[in-house]
Amino acid sequence: MTDVCGTGPGGERGGGLREVAAPFVVPGPSGVAVRTRLGHLSAADEEVLRLVGDLLGSLASQDLKARCSAGLEHDGDAWAERKRVLTGESSSRWAGSITKATHDQWALARRGQLAHIQSLEAGIATIEHRLSLPVGEKGTKQAPGGYRSRQEWFAKSRRLHLLEDRLQQVRADRGAGVMRVVRGGKKLLNTRHHLDEAQLTQEQWRARWQAGRRFLTADGESGKRFGNETIRVTPGGEVSLKLPAPLAHLANAPHGRYVLAAKVSFAYRGEQWADRVTANRAVAYRIHEDTGRGRWYLTASWTIPTVQTVPLAVARIGGLIGFDTNADHLAAWRLDEHGNPTGRPRRFDYDLSGTSAHRDAQVRHALIRLLHWASRHGLAIALEDLDFQAEKTREKHGRKKRFRKLISGMPTSRLRARLVSMAAELGIPVVAVGPAYTSRWGAQHWQKPLASKTRKTTRHDAAAVAIGRRALGHPIRRRTAPPPHDRSDRVGHRTVQAGPVAPGREGNRPRIPGSRTRSVPPGRGVNAVDQNAQHRSGRSAEHEFWQQDSLPPSL
Repeated sequence: MTDVCGTGPGGERGGGLREVAAPFVVPGPSGVAVRTRLGHLSAADEEVLRLVGDLLGSLASQDLKARCSAGLEHDGDAWAERKRVLTGESSSRWAGSITKATHDQWALARRGQLAHIQSLEAGIATIEHRLSLPVGEKGTKQAPGGYRSRQEWFAKSRRLHLLEDRLQQVRADRGAGVMRVVRGGKKLLNTRHHLDEAQLTQEQWRARWQAGRRFLTADGESGKRFGNETIRVTPGGEVSLKLPAPLAHLANAPHGRYVLAAKVSFAYRGEQWADRVTANRAVAYRIHEDTGRGRWYLTASWTIPTVQTVPLAVARIGGLIGFDTNADHLAAWRLDEHGNPTGRPRRFDYDLSGTSAHRDAQVRHALIRLLHWASRHGLAIALEDLDFQAEKTREKHGRKKRFRKLISGMPTSRLRARLVSMAAELGIPVVAVGPAYTSRWGAQHWQKPLASKTRKTTRHDAAAVAIGRRALGHPIRRRTAPPPHDRSDRVGHRTVQAGPVAPGREGNRPRIPGSRTRSVPPGRGVNAVDQNAQHRSGRSAEHEFWQQDSLPPSL
């Protein structure tokens, strides 16, 4: 659905043409995370996990409060002091994990605050522009027009003051370093006031709230036994954790450790995980409870060295597959190295309705089919470098609720992250291109020529061809056919002409051996394509000096 980014409303920004960014090979992922279920836990195991998680969660809340209170005055000494306070109530490694998680959460909130400011500024600028225009004035592709009625104009003028007040408040908070962070999630917190809509009882909500605020995360450390001293998982699948000092009496193993009755194994990347823990390399673990299913899960994560991406020229060898991202499917087409579509277009459907887990599974299923297709032919994949953050505001598209919902529902960031991670495992290069005008130019130059009586080419299929040609370094426009009547241009000039500075534009045409050129008379083959050696209108041979012979005496 590249119209929303390429040629849709606001597609041409700043009153001019959008810049077409150069294609590049997307770097691979820098980390790995795998999850497995903690099955066959006893009631005592679950009780210990809840007690440890609640205790560490309360310490994490206190640490987050201290970090937010410090604001911009926080430094390394303050960090060390926070860790010393937590060490006495838990352990040094638990304290290190808590302070690091707090730092990451505060930094994430800080980035979100900046994005909120930019969104408010964009909304204010749009409202001010539309208020300055006469009521009912139509907009252009470069900028929206005026509001439809005086009533809407008045409502938006009030909203302008509301957004300006919000912007002023957020700017003041950012300048003072004030951050508002909710452990457990703001969405779940607000659900407490709408239990009927969420179809939850107060006890069910309380269980989810407590599970979301627990802290059972331990960072790995290379050189330590099995890569983690706090939450340890042996190659045989035995899980144990170091109990905090107030809960040391619950230990069932030496050195204040508690061993769970469950044995775990990782079905995905299990060999990589086993290699790391056997070599005592760092592995981070997280234990959490899914209250809806009544299950406990263990997530293992570790960093991987940055894989050197292949050069762009290598990724283009043999062609590639270009695909266009849409709200309900991926439209893909294979192109050869010259930019010509080959075969038939492919469509990979997915359904983004339902829960987040269902949506994520749908995206993964569509991507794995696309990657298997590319792997069979040994081709790279080309996609658009999409970013809809500036495209889905209510101030930009106004009453187009369906359009805003369509953009918001497109999984651009998740799809790209998934694709890069899955493609790296199969060794498939991913090429990202600029999204400007891919839908418009694709439909203009490729939709009709690729259609036939037995095949209907959609706008999305044509956009996939445009994306692939841009990734290959070719222009999106096609080579034009010769003029229809004869060699003159009586019906208009061709749409693609060689530029004045194109090398060889006035040179001889290359002589291609074949059935029509094998019997060339002697002395004619050299100048057969030399236009200057032939007496034709407009050529230099016509303007050479000449003198007409006198008339015969008989006349």
